[in-house]
Amino acid sequence: MIVAIDGPAGTGKSSTSKAVAAQLGLSYLDTGAQYRAITWWMVSNGIDIDDPSAIAAVAGKPEIVSGTDPQGPAITVDGVDVAGPIRTQEVSSKVSAVSAVPEVRARITELQRSIAASAEQGIVVEGRDIGTTVLPDADLKIFLTASPEARAARRSGELKGSDVHSTREALIKRDAADSSRKASPLAKAEDAVEVDTTELTLAQVIECVVTLVEEKRAAK
Repeated sequence: MIVAIDGPAGTGKSSTSKAVAAQLGLSYLDTGAQYRAITWWMVSNGIDIDDPSAIAAVAGKPEIVSGTDPQGPAITVDGVDVAGPIRTQEVSSKVSAVSAVPEVRARITELQRSIAASAEQGIVVEGRDIGTTVLPDADLKIFLTASPEARAARRSGELKGSDVHSTREALIKRDAADSSRKASPLAKAEDAVEVDTTELTLAQVIECVVTLVEEKRAAK
């Protein structure tokens, strides 16, 4: 059972995906963390983020390993635990530029497909282009949405010390960058189930997704 959960930042993707995977005994993969990890590596190694050719030239160098335990999804780059460092504002502000480079997307997409293929019990994969590009044959595709205001409130709650207004502006900018890039833009797959989380609590979103997965399992 492969479940693809896509949507922009702040819709509850990560919290929902982890909880659904844990509840149903599935593996879990945060694809955004992989793009953050390669961005962190680029920043740490002094690669010019404004030069796509410089990024492309070294896209194959870092070794990224993702753990798939929903209770504690680990991620390392060249053996270094980067679960904390990849969540900094510096990485957040540069991840769109790095992930827009086709060579980066090809490298990470290949990694994601191999992880999904080796998940024996099934897997919940969350990101922005899972249902459209990475796993177009996923058993179930879900696209989470929410109003920019709701997303900003949630995200500023996660990012300590950030104010809602600037967070909202940053999210809208990120959406525009992700939706307009040539390589695998953020988009809802034609056969995805859309779930608007604006007025829902996290528990309600999780319940909704678990129900969708169980219905799909029963129909298989």
